[in-house]
Amino acid sequence: MEHEKSSNISPSSTVRVTKMNHLVEVQHMERMNRTNHIQKLDKERYLNLKTGEIGEFKQGEVRSDSLNSLRQTFKKLRYLINTNYVGAGNELFITLTYKENMTDVKRLYSDFKKFMLKFRYKYEKQYGSIDYMTVVEPQERGAWHHHLLVRFNDMTGSKMYIPNNDVAALWGHGFTNMHSLNGVDNIGAYLSAYLADVELTTDNVFLAFDDNVEVVSKVVDGQEKKFIKGGRLHLYPSGMNLYRKSKGIKMPVREEMRYGDIKKVVGSEKPHYVKTLVVEQDDFKNTITYEQYNTKR
Repeated sequence: MEHEKSSNISPSSTVRVTKMNHLVEVQHMERMNRTNHIQKLDKERYLNLKTGEIGEFKQGEVRSDSLNSLRQTFKKLRYLINTNYVGAGNELFITLTYKENMTDVKRLYSDFKKFMLKFRYKYEKQYGSIDYMTVVEPQERGAWHHHLLVRFNDMTGSKMYIPNNDVAALWGHGFTNMHSLNGVDNIGAYLSAYLADVELTTDNVFLAFDDNVEVVSKVVDGQEKKFIKGGRLHLYPSGMNLYRKSKGIKMPVREEMRYGDIKKVVGSEKPHYVKTLVVEQDDFKNTITYEQYNTKR
């Protein structure tokens, strides 16, 4: 993986553009395969359209056995978050924790479902419709947290405040905490600091010297901290649904265009982040470039 200040994409090249409010991501692949030879039949089987053979998906006991799939899930998650949440006053970020070392995944979502029914019943009567996303976070000791993003749709332009004690009473299983999103201009990246990455501390600093470990800097709660990218991924069980969302949560707009035409989308903005990946497998090699534009910077 290589980070650059700028990319060398040809103006005539085809790129995929993902629009997420003030954030725009551009993806370019040197070699594109537009023919999908695999058709999913169900959760366990797929059909090879070239050979007619039916195969079985490989299932690992730990989610880290399929890290690429997990990273794609987090990529989709960041898209969803940045499309639906911008750090406005009518949005809240709430953490729900357990008093005990709660490791039961079925109970995890059962408890949340009951909490969200009570939360919406109480506050939709007062403030109007609510949309939400919740993402689960595993701890090294096996316990789980919920990270909840809430949007009060009818309160645009208002600054929402709900007492933390009121939310804790509705939750009833442990501590709750309200996080301010004021000034956060990339909530998807901000939340990934809690979900996928592990903060670099004196206890794990030796990992930073591993060539396979990527250390990144992020601003969390107004402070710049260093994180081991993807350091928490091995804690997610295979096949687990990492997030839930309400019906009003929308996917971003994605389209293909010539790279030379993206100025129609981002204007005179320069990319604030560029990443290039070189993928090699057997005799196949491809270079994938990502650019991200943030019009708030």
